Amino acid sequence: MEVHSEIDLIITPDGKLVGMAHSNNCTSDYDAWISVFGQAAKALGTEVSTPVLYDTLLELALKADPDAGGLLSYGYISGEHMTGFSEGRPLFVRKPDANFTIENFIRAQLFTSLCALRTGLDVLTEKEGVVVDEIRGHGGFFKTAHVGQRIMAAAIKMPVSLLETAGEGGAWGMALLAAFSIRENRDLDLPDFLDEALKGSVGEAFRPIPEDVDGFNVFLKQYHRGLPIEAAAVKALQ
Repeated sequence: MEVHSEIDLIITPDGKLVGMAHSNNCTSDYDAWISVFGQAAKALGTEVSTPVLYDTLLELALKADPDAGGLLSYGYISGEHMTGFSEGRPLFVRKPDANFTIENFIRAQLFTSLCALRTGLDVLTEKEGVVVDEIRGHGGFFKTAHVGQRIMAAAIKMPVSLLETAGEGGAWGMALLAAFSIRENRDLDLPDFLDEALKGSVGEAFRPIPEDVDGFNVFLKQYHRGLPIEAAAVKALQ
C-alpha cells in the first residue's frame, strides 16, 4: 500500500477502514446548463416541468457520438483535488471541427461530471489492485435512471446497480445510517444491516457497453490533456 493524495481514508459507522475516491464536482455545472435550456424554452413560450426537461435532455446523450464528438467540458464549480485544483472555473471548449450537436453537448456534460471520480478509481484499481465486482449508484445523477446508470457504467468500467430510491441522494443514505445507530440488535454489523434493509430493492446490474467505455476513455484522455486550459482559466479569471 502507498499513500495517494487522491484517496480519502474514512471509517464506517461500524469501524471499518475505507479508501474513498471522492470528487468535489459532479452534476452542479450540468444542472446549470439544463437550467439555461429551460430558460430558453420559457423565452420561446414553452413551459417545461423540471422532470421533463431533465429526462428529455439527458436521454439525448444516448444518441450522441460515443466520445461526445470531440467536445470538452470542465464542471469545476469548486476546486478538484483529484486533478490538483484548489479553485475551479466551469468551462466548455471545442475545436472548430468538433461535432457540436445537442446530443454530444449533453453527453460531454455527463462524461465530465465523472472524470475526477474515474481518476480516483483508477488509483484504487490500477495502483493498489482493488477488485470491484459491482458499484451501487445513488444520488441525483440517477434521477433519469437508465441514462445515469449507463453513463456511470461506461465511466467506471464496472457493472452498476441501482436501488429504487437511487435518485433521492445522500439524505436517504444518512437516514439508513441513523437507523443503524439505533438498531435493536447490537450484534448486527453494518453490511448485514444494509443487506436486510435493502432486500428486494436492488435492481439488476447494468453492464458497461464496450462502445460506451471506449468513447469515455477517449474523452477522459482529452480531459487530462486539457487540464492546462482549466488552469489558465483559474489564473485569468481571478
